[in-house]
Formats: sequence, C-alpha cells, structure tokens
Amino acid sequence: MKEGPDISRVAALIGDPARANILTALMSGKALTAAELAAEAGVTPQTASSHIARLAGGGLVTTHRQGRHKYVALASDEVGTVLESLIGLAARSGHLRTRTGPRDSALRHARVCYNHLAGDLGVQVYDSLTARGMLAPEGEALAITPAGRRFAEAFGIALAPLERKRAPLCRNCLDWSARRYHLGGALGRAMLARMEAADWLTRGEGRVLTLTRTGKAGFAESFPG
Repeated sequence: MKEGPDISRVAALIGDPARANILTALMSGKALTAAELAAEAGVTPQTASSHIARLAGGGLVTTHRQGRHKYVALASDEVGTVLESLIGLAARSGHLRTRTGPRDSALRHARVCYNHLAGDLGVQVYDSLTARGMLAPEGEALAITPAGRRFAEAFGIALAPLERKRAPLCRNCLDWSARRYHLGGALGRAMLARMEAADWLTRGEGRVLTLTRTGKAGFAESFPG
C-alpha cells in the first residue's frame, strides 16, 4: 500500500509480545505505572520504558507524570476498540495461549474489556437481554429495541446522551473466553458503570471483577437465564 494510512506501523507496535501484554493490561481502563506494566509484560523496567515510549510515539498510549511515577493509559476509546477486535479475531482464528495463570478462572468469570463487562457474566447479560427481546442482533450489528430502551431507563441509564456520542450505542463484542458475544458500545460501558456504582461488581487485580452479594441478587433479578 503506497498511499493512505500506514497500518503496518500500528500492527508492528501491537505485534510485539511485550507491547501486546502492556496494551492488554491497560484494557482495565485504569492508568498504570511503568513498573506495574513491566511486571505485566514480564520485562525489566528499562525495557518496559522503551516499549512505552514507542507506543506513545505511535499514538496508542498517553503518559503523564505524577510525583515519582509515570502513569500510562490507552490513548483513546478507539484504541480500546481495535484491541477488543483483535482479541476477538485471535479467538475466532484459534490463536489462544495454552498456559493459564492464577487469575485465569477469575478473568473468565468477570473482567473489564476496556470499558464494559466481559466474561461469563458479560455473556449472561447479553444472552438475557437478547432472549427477552431487548437487544436485536442484525447480522454483525446489534440494536436496542423499545423494550430494551425501557429496561435501560429503569436500570438508571439515560440513553439520549449516549446516542449523541460517536461510539455506537450497542455493539457485539466477541468474548475470547466464552467464544460468544457480550455487550459493547456506549450502552455496555454505561451498564458496567451502573453496576459498579450499585456495588454489584468491585475491581480486583488487573482486569478482574468480583461479583458481590448484592450483585448476585441483582443479576438474578435483572438478567435471569
């Protein structure tokens, strides 16, 4: 490709295993220190700093210094969306890591997919809303129905501000662990924020989410199987 955007440069930045681990760690939606990212990537702090500088130069992350620490975050929602798509593509193509870690079970149950709920609980939300006619899959697209709009408003989510955003309101996001869809888009992000505000879910280590006692009751009532 001689003209237009250079996708090879972005692909090369993401394609390095250490940088891929750094970007995946930032899918928690939180800013992390360079030291924390070094541990996530399994590299020395000096090597992590070099990788972070390259990612920042490529527009994939932003950095800011506060006190003794340099904090790193994904540069935009657009970067998060691209990473989600690549994770889904890797799952569909069978490119999965075979080595599991101590957090693997917890990650599969509930985790942050940059800005929305993923894992078994995320799939439960998607399946429940779809089965009750609140979400309407249209091929690769996803739409909210009138019943879904009423549910969202009752759940405490104002849809009008979300629909003014550039991001799609609803989006299918392939869950790499369940190999099924969970809910992405502005609505998925708002639902996760609402669940956290209601103390249904608490943030654990990295991207892990923990379901509280209140959350168990809330999920059973709002998202029955």
